[in-house]
Amino acid sequence: MAIQLNHTIVPARDARASAIFLTDILGLREPVRFGPFWTVTLDNGVTLDYQDSNEAMPIEHYAFLVSESEFDSIFARIKQRSLEYWADPMHSRPKQINRNDGGRGLYWNDPNGHYLEIITRPYGSGS
Repeated sequence: MAIQLNHTIVPARDARASAIFLTDILGLREPVRFGPFWTVTLDNGVTLDYQDSNEAMPIEHYAFLVSESEFDSIFARIKQRSLEYWADPMHSRPKQINRNDGGRGLYWNDPNGHYLEIITRPYGSGS
């Protein structure tokens, strides 16, 4: 069996709201309750398991590889919600997208401050 990422736990102030935020933006199926988690299932079977937490949380980064048409749809939803977005993880290039590796990418934050990213080309894959 090939080694694959199966799931990761995402700390959140409001797990359900955070999971719904992500599924709405990415256009995924609604999150499902599983024990103490609200799970978001990605198209490759990996789940992001949101768990309520009142503790100090580290800011985490989640990058999603998407098609060009998915990028357009997700970007439209980001703009519809008037969310801030950046071309870089340092948030130094606001209201821009990047063209790394011949594709497109952008960053935005979830309600907990976690960095979310969409890219249309894996890093190091192109021009």
